[in-house]
Amino acid sequence: MDTAKVNQVWVGDITYLALATGQWAYLACWRDAFSRRVVGWHVSESLHTDLILTAFNRAVAICQPPPGLLVHADWGSQYTSEAFTTLLDRTQTIASLSRPGNPYDNALAESGWSTLKTELLPRGACFADLEEARLELAEYLDHYYNTQRLHSALGYCTPLEIDLHYLFNLP
Repeated sequence: MDTAKVNQVWVGDITYLALATGQWAYLACWRDAFSRRVVGWHVSESLHTDLILTAFNRAVAICQPPPGLLVHADWGSQYTSEAFTTLLDRTQTIASLSRPGNPYDNALAESGWSTLKTELLPRGACFADLEEARLELAEYLDHYYNTQRLHSALGYCTPLEIDLHYLFNLP
């Protein structure tokens, strides 16, 4: 999904993360489609709608997007819920959903999961428990992925560098 500026389009998705206990953790993430920056995320033991609501509210609090932000996700029940559509109305954002059965419509979000799992959990590794998942994800997403990881699609810049160049009109 090509965009021309920061806070024009956010893409969201949920992934499953294995825990050593045999249970799952669920990670919801919102990424800015222009800079690839993870703008909000939340991990939980539940797939309840609160998972994406918390991640989205964090993103809005940090980025303060202008009215008209396009929010793209798949047809998961969390994204079509009344609670989420009410939140979108309240924040003056616009919902965009993938075409049914077409995973390519949310490719940017899906490719982020592939990167995360390859770099953070190689060869089927898992987190000891939910608390370890939270700590490791905070380190990876907030401190590595957004600020240090170079992206070929961004001309080998980090998401934060792209944001700063755009927001402050740097060369």
